[in-house]
Amino acid sequence: MSTPSVSTPQAAEHGSSVRETLDTISRSVRKTLPALGRPNVAPGERLGSLATGAAILAAGLKRGGVAGLLSAAAGGALLYRGATGHCALYQVLGINTAGPRSEGASLVGNDAVCVEKTLIINRSPEDLYWFWRNFEKLPRVMKHLDSVSVQDGRRSHWVARGPAGRTVEWDAEIINERENELIAWRSLEGADVRNAGSVRFRPDELGRGTWVKVSLMYQPPAGRLGAAVARLFGEEPHQQIEEDLRRLKQFLETGEIPTTEGQPSCRAGI
Repeated sequence: MSTPSVSTPQAAEHGSSVRETLDTISRSVRKTLPALGRPNVAPGERLGSLATGAAILAAGLKRGGVAGLLSAAAGGALLYRGATGHCALYQVLGINTAGPRSEGASLVGNDAVCVEKTLIINRSPEDLYWFWRNFEKLPRVMKHLDSVSVQDGRRSHWVARGPAGRTVEWDAEIINERENELIAWRSLEGADVRNAGSVRFRPDELGRGTWVKVSLMYQPPAGRLGAAVARLFGEEPHQQIEEDLRRLKQFLETGEIPTTEGQPSCRAGI
């Protein structure tokens, strides 16, 4: 027989202490970075970000090299999120787990997974925005997508390949958009995999093209275990996004996607 949980004064005091500690860290960081937005990450998530970020940062610095620096940067981003209590993706999606429950917050839970990937592509923000905004073109370069059907100006239906040959489907709607700068979306009720995310387009300061940043938050069907199993099949969103961004870069810069599968190259105008 399970023992019912009991709220004790000690537990309440501990929770209050955690919040006070996080607030102290946040105030200290905000004195250095005053332009930060308001906190929108719950205390539990912040603690998780701090712990995970510290571990990834230490591992990256120990590893060294380019891969180590990239890992260290990812760890630093998590530390930033934990210390400030502010998540840029949450802000774009209108999610605030630190305060009253907001629309879209149901996507966030203990098993939610966040992914961010950035790549520079030698095309203008306008080219990239309009190519991406025409969702039905995306399966041409993103091999993990089977199809996208546009329903109206804001809603579309997506079919993607999942692990072990399965497919997953969802309806999505655009919830935030700035021409040539940002597209943000979220899945609707009934999605096989609940998800939300954004893609940003920022001109490179040295004139080398455009930085494309994809941020994705999703709820694995079987939690983090499901994400781990999917990774074994090579069908996990971290891998998908990285590979698909490379294919997008190749296609938009050269007009073709190299293939080793004996299929003709994919050529088309934007």
